[in-house]
Amino acid sequence: MFVICEEEKTAKPIKIWVKDRESVEESCLEQAYNLSNLPFIHKWVALMPDTHTGMGMPIGGVIAAKDVIIPHAVGSDIGCGMIFVETNIDAELLRTVETGNGILMQAIIGSIQRSVPVGRAHHNKMQSSKVINEAMKNIEKYMKAPTLVPQIEDAYYQIGTLGGGNHFIEFQEDEEGKVGIMIHTGSRHLGKEIGDYFNQIAKELNEKWYSSVPESYNLAFLPAKSDEGRLYLEYMNLALDFAEENREKILEAVMKEVTTLLKKQCDLDVTYANKINVHHNYAAMEIHYGRNVWVHRKGAIRAGAGERGIIPGSMGSYSYIVEGKGNAESFESCSHGAGRVYSRTKAKELYSVEKVMCDLKEQAVILGKNNKKDVAEECRFAYKNIDEVIENQLDLITPIKKLKTIGVIKG
Repeated sequence: MFVICEEEKTAKPIKIWVKDRESVEESCLEQAYNLSNLPFIHKWVALMPDTHTGMGMPIGGVIAAKDVIIPHAVGSDIGCGMIFVETNIDAELLRTVETGNGILMQAIIGSIQRSVPVGRAHHNKMQSSKVINEAMKNIEKYMKAPTLVPQIEDAYYQIGTLGGGNHFIEFQEDEEGKVGIMIHTGSRHLGKEIGDYFNQIAKELNEKWYSSVPESYNLAFLPAKSDEGRLYLEYMNLALDFAEENREKILEAVMKEVTTLLKKQCDLDVTYANKINVHHNYAAMEIHYGRNVWVHRKGAIRAGAGERGIIPGSMGSYSYIVEGKGNAESFESCSHGAGRVYSRTKAKELYSVEKVMCDLKEQAVILGKNNKKDVAEECRFAYKNIDEVIENQLDLITPIKKLKTIGVIKG
């Protein structure tokens, strides 16, 4: 970790968990400078080792704000996060058992693709959702943002859907040869609509108040105790709950297919254990350095002492299960993944579909993806080396399990 503290550029220090300044892109640093000059920043700005340029605030960024909420410091996919579960399956079975639809890993991926909508696809019929049921029972508290109410109703069709981009369902092999299941997704269209709506409200109010925060920062804020701030928090928490339930629903669908196929093909009764479900785009009231503050984690997870977390690598590389050390300097946070080196557009320019597919084949990774034209966007070459990312934050976390991709589904 190193610290940037420049009198002309930073009102508060910037702590970055990478080896040197040259490891961070200039546009990311500019966003960090902007954060450090916000009048309500508590102590300093923290950037995790996977940090890269985001919208307004760097992804992999953590701030503690006094009395305000910043929609763009939460992100547009509110509640995006990871879920992971261990199994008693020997990874070798997935590679060697032949079925009528290829090896077992291929058969499992095919069956999941038929049951879990990916990309922009939703369910054709309403699905069950405890979170949305509860929201509909208390719909009056959401009516102050009437344009968002139809989005709550539409969420019945989004629950249990993966989305596209960097979202995934992965089968991974741990160092003992056992299979783990990892899923990355969030609050789908519901969270995006909430984020966009309240960012616009914040921008309009900041202009009305002649806020000292420059519009160019793209970090419009809402006082947490204002009517608008309270309403945002209601909606944000709804999106967080929905995202958590969405991951659970997808995992249930995946486990159902895995259980059925392993019983049929191997006469194995599959067991699941040690589930973890964590957000990495959210804000929460916490106490840091003796003050109640709104900790915004955008592409970062909480890493309190003893708390288990998930740090995925890129498609076809490694991922980690970790335990937090509760480091106060990072506001008890750590990275949420490897972090991009190249934008999606640049990755497609640099790496052909053929190169990416050959790389996955060489690593014996089975890919489930209907449209492979954009596969380079999420290839491992577009991301930082996950082992280096982990190495740069050993004061924040302890790695407890390392996992290698053996099969992946992408939107």
